[in-house]
Amino acid sequence: MKKNILKLSLLILFLTLISFAVINIFGKTYTATFREQNEEHETELTNESGEVEIIEEKKENNKYLIKVKSKKPGIVFLSLKYNDYQESKILYIHKSMIITDNTFFGKSTFSEIIPISLTIILAYSIFLLIKKYKESINANLYQYKNIAYLGIIIYLLFFTISIIISILNYQGLLATINDIINSASKISIMLFPVVFVSFAFVTISNLKLIIKEGLSLKNLFGLFLGIFICISTWLPDILYSILLKIQIVNIYNLNGPGPYIYNFFETLIHLTIAYLECLLFGTIILAIKSVRKKPKYNKDYIIILGCKIKKDGTLPPLLKGRVDKALEFRNKQLNKTGKDLIFIPSGGKGHDEIISEAEAMKKYLLSQGIKKEKIMIENKSKNTYENINFSNKIINNKNSNICFSTTNYHVLRAGLIATEQGIKMEGIGSNTKAYFWINAFIREFIGTLYSEKKKHILIVFLIIIVIIIMVGITYIANNI
Repeated sequence: MKKNILKLSLLILFLTLISFAVINIFGKTYTATFREQNEEHETELTNESGEVEIIEEKKENNKYLIKVKSKKPGIVFLSLKYNDYQESKILYIHKSMIITDNTFFGKSTFSEIIPISLTIILAYSIFLLIKKYKESINANLYQYKNIAYLGIIIYLLFFTISIIISILNYQGLLATINDIINSASKISIMLFPVVFVSFAFVTISNLKLIIKEGLSLKNLFGLFLGIFICISTWLPDILYSILLKIQIVNIYNLNGPGPYIYNFFETLIHLTIAYLECLLFGTIILAIKSVRKKPKYNKDYIIILGCKIKKDGTLPPLLKGRVDKALEFRNKQLNKTGKDLIFIPSGGKGHDEIISEAEAMKKYLLSQGIKKEKIMIENKSKNTYENINFSNKIINNKNSNICFSTTNYHVLRAGLIATEQGIKMEGIGSNTKAYFWINAFIREFIGTLYSEKKKHILIVFLIIIVIIIMVGITYIANNI
């Protein structure tokens, strides 16, 4: 990781020096573009505080081009006068003699190198993150940092695309910054329909889940998150209305701090919400990837994670699906490699259950033709953490190849819990109702926020620094 940071830092330094050199070499001349008119015209220079000289005038592609060279720092008005029409350009000549168009941070000769350099830096950052992500999932798919990698990659892709679009119609550094600031709200607005539909789906799913599973805090996670994201998306508009009413800060005075304070908080809210949404998408991608990944057919044991059984001691559809999935995997492995495995049904006895979940699963396995010696039960566990922990103690062999069988929405969760205990295993998932998936996504999303909190705090801190720089540049541009 340190090597990657060093490489990225060297790239940033190199491109910064190249950009500085290119702009300083070529930026002392500038070609202003005017619309061509089919009538006689007159070129006029008004040297307000600076001075330039016209070194070339020509027509090209239905445009009239006037190339100037800086002679003295300050402001110059360059005009093209026709009979009843005048087109003017404001040229800023910096102390370094670099000429920018219209604003202090406007377009200069070859200044496109700045957003191009930024695009290269972002593209290289994405490349490093993809490389790190691939290394991480190859080592172990079930890690919270994999969600973080995916979320950050998606997030950076949005801004890379935004900057590339700004390069195609480049109007200077200030315009690019405004495009980036605007892209923050665009991302949030673009994702809002998805978030809103998801929120509606989450609400319906949560209601179904509550009806099926009962009212609990964990069954309301999705609803709470949907409300939070929807409110946060509208927060800048709420903030704008408050600032208008209190009248302590004038948000229309470009020479005062008001509009820049508002821009800072508006951009921070949009960028942070967009970041959270990207992390949620990363969670969804990894959860789906966890279910679709097929374990190797080399397993010595398969742990079947339990859940509540019926009052008569038989398996409900959810648990039966897990056992059937384990049987399916065992049969495929036996056919492909000739290697059999040992089943470990895992689950204790609840206060309202007549036998343990493990015993109920064992009975079902025996009815499916599995020999008694191929079943080792774990009947003390009360949750997924204990399912995996107690079953691993029964196996008691670090060199064993282990698989677990659960429901599809639960595969990522179970794998993450195994990783937390330092146990490496692969998982398979049986099909279930869609409404179970939503809360699973939310739970792992919250899990990655907590587990990788230092990484996320650093990202938000960097976002704040970048916003301060961008808003600072807009303030300087409007007050020079």
